[in-house]
Amino acid sequence: MKINEWPRHGIQALWAFITNSHVTGFVTGKIYTGKLKNACVPGLNCYSCPGAVGACPIGSLQAVIGSWNFKMAYYVVGFLIFIGAMVGRLICGFLCPFGLIQDLLNKIPFPKKIRTFKGDKLLRKLKYVIFAVFVILLPLFLVDIMGQGAPYFCKLICPAGTLEGGLPLVLLNKSMRSALGWLYIWKNVILVITIILSILIYRPFCKYICPLGALYSIFNPVSLYKYRVDKDKCIKCGKCAKACQMIVDPVENSNSPECIRCGRCRKVCPTDAIQCGIRRKPQS
Repeated sequence: MKINEWPRHGIQALWAFITNSHVTGFVTGKIYTGKLKNACVPGLNCYSCPGAVGACPIGSLQAVIGSWNFKMAYYVVGFLIFIGAMVGRLICGFLCPFGLIQDLLNKIPFPKKIRTFKGDKLLRKLKYVIFAVFVILLPLFLVDIMGQGAPYFCKLICPAGTLEGGLPLVLLNKSMRSALGWLYIWKNVILVITIILSILIYRPFCKYICPLGALYSIFNPVSLYKYRVDKDKCIKCGKCAKACQMIVDPVENSNSPECIRCGRCRKVCPTDAIQCGIRRKPQS
């Protein structure tokens, strides 16, 4: 069954434009530094993108987590907890620009797509390790004299930052090109690998790497916004599990940490057994 996901992609694209609406930055090669940049956006969107009007929450968390003397540290942590507690990984499915990029890449035809593979479940734990090491531990203990940590994830891994920030800035600023070194090459290698894998596998960055997805996933089972399966309506046809590109069975675990709440399962359910929202019980 072909599922029409273009309405969701439209929301993703609109949000990507809103969060990167400093269009003059793509002409001048200069980063927006106005007051809006003090606020975090909910999805992964690079601070250094010439069009970005908000701050990346993961980049902000790395910068302030080592200094609780700064009010910004409490704001960033509070923001992430609030978003996670409200909607969980719904952000991943609808309000993440890099998620949209992966969605579109996966639509590129290829003879054989990889739905899952041996070691997939174990590899999904990697994003939690990356979150703990590169977002929390290194910035927490390796700080400067001001008590601020370096954005190690952004600096060493993040392909979204390379695509949205690194490449545009280098293309638009000749002065930066002479300063490029092994780190820039390394980041581009990661980006190329991510692009290739995104064609073959649905959202590999989200499944295995993304620390923001790892954080939001913790809240999926307890967030106010939930998916629920009405057991009385469910006929156990398996269509929902087959439609899920994150390899989640909604009947077994409707609020799995891996669910990005894209709504594909709801669209294929023949009995409308899968519902979502803040309601405590399924509608009768």
